[in-house]
Amino acid sequence: MLKKSMLLVFAFVLSLTTFLSDLPTASALPPGTPSKSAAQSQLDSLTVKTEGSMTGYSREQFPHWISQGNGCDTRQIVLQRDADYYSGNCPVTSGKWYSYFDGVTVYSPSEIDIDHIVPLAEAWRSGANTWTTEQRKQFANDLNGPQLIAVTASANRSKGDQDPSTWQPTRTGAKCAYAKWWINTKYNWNLSLQSSEKTALQGMLNSCSY
Repeated sequence: MLKKSMLLVFAFVLSLTTFLSDLPTASALPPGTPSKSAAQSQLDSLTVKTEGSMTGYSREQFPHWISQGNGCDTRQIVLQRDADYYSGNCPVTSGKWYSYFDGVTVYSPSEIDIDHIVPLAEAWRSGANTWTTEQRKQFANDLNGPQLIAVTASANRSKGDQDPSTWQPTRTGAKCAYAKWWINTKYNWNLSLQSSEKTALQGMLNSCSY
């Protein structure tokens, strides 16, 4: 009986460990992360089509890091939100950040980029080319959904404007949440996806335990 109880405890601990490994740290949790079932429903509802061209694209089409009041812009707000702790208001001068994509901890905001989960160029190819400049500005500064996250500059720049079919976080434990954030952002903004992108997202979503 004792042996059976110990096995049950071990199974519970293993299950809990798996569950916790899917969770972003508190300092790297953008708002609006859906559950696995909600993300699956959102993914299933997205339009699958061939990606559009880059004709007419520039980052200036997506005005970003706009003022959020009190002397703070969008970048500074995300630096504060995603920090374990920080000094300085706007600008933030120092702190501690855990980069969710690659598992690296840094202490200087100069080493941090604010990543657009769905890159601006990817959004352009997926339908944002038909938006107004105001809509693109709101997308590029979206603090309400999981579209912005503080990560190391190296992780952000290795990603570039790639979608999940060609780039995924190097840290295996980040892939579940990354897929959820990507799906939710495309769903919230009514953006399409291509077939290879959907396949990659489904694979990452399948790895989620909740």
